[in-house]
Amino acid sequence: MSKGTAKLTDFKVLVFDVYGTLADWETGIYLGLEPMLSRYTESSSWSRKQALEAYTAVESDLQAKYPHLLYSDLLSKVHQVMEERLKAASGLPGETFTAESDSSSLADNLGASTSDQSAPTLLDDEHVQFGQSIKDWPIFPDSSAALHTLSKYYKLVVLSNVDRRSFAHTLAKLSEGPSTEFAPEAYLPPDSKDLWYPQHNSKSKSPFTLVLTAQDVQSYKPALRGFEIALDIIHQESALLNTPKHQVLWVAQSLFHDIEPAQPWASGQAYGHLIHGNSRLWGKWLKL
Repeated sequence: MSKGTAKLTDFKVLVFDVYGTLADWETGIYLGLEPMLSRYTESSSWSRKQALEAYTAVESDLQAKYPHLLYSDLLSKVHQVMEERLKAASGLPGETFTAESDSSSLADNLGASTSDQSAPTLLDDEHVQFGQSIKDWPIFPDSSAALHTLSKYYKLVVLSNVDRRSFAHTLAKLSEGPSTEFAPEAYLPPDSKDLWYPQHNSKSKSPFTLVLTAQDVQSYKPALRGFEIALDIIHQESALLNTPKHQVLWVAQSLFHDIEPAQPWASGQAYGHLIHGNSRLWGKWLKL
């Protein structure tokens, strides 16, 4: 890469964070929290910004403490912790679960979703429903079309704080756009622990060559493990052109989860190519 300012065309692989960049996770999270927030005096008048700040504070703590926990289970636990805090702040009796509770009690509370599939869950239905709400999160209107255009010029990769099964729903939306007539099984992850190459399914319209989730890398961003694994795979896999790290561009919206932790691989001029964007910037991106 030249010492001057690099162009988008100098890169071969674009690695996308998805939620907040391509999918409107804020709307999805906020709508999922509203029923609970409306029940408590402490939170009934919260703005969307206040609700999301409270949510992310709990989520970040749990992600750092339980990097191996499936994201759908982690969401359920975030919902539970938030409710207990709201009960306490509203002067109501409740449990005193915190993000600092030991991992064994957390796994016990999650029941079937983290261990024995026949074990009963101790979480209330509403917590579980919130954990399963990822399938309902909307994508930004221009994300699908933009990705399909970019996929004509680059290999696209996902590195996202989510689990495989949950991401399959988002992958279908990003692949199909507004279409509702498609085979859902085309976007399911492989049953094995093999790498997820969604384009290997002949019925898939996925713009992504490779999907890596927190479940795959066994950590949540901003931990560096996922970035390191992604770069290694991209360099080793012929399907991704054996691309070296200086030709990999990180595309994300979150400073905390993506932009700041990715800086170790953004030496020299590459630092300027960490994109802090959202779907409203696609018009500039597509001027290749």
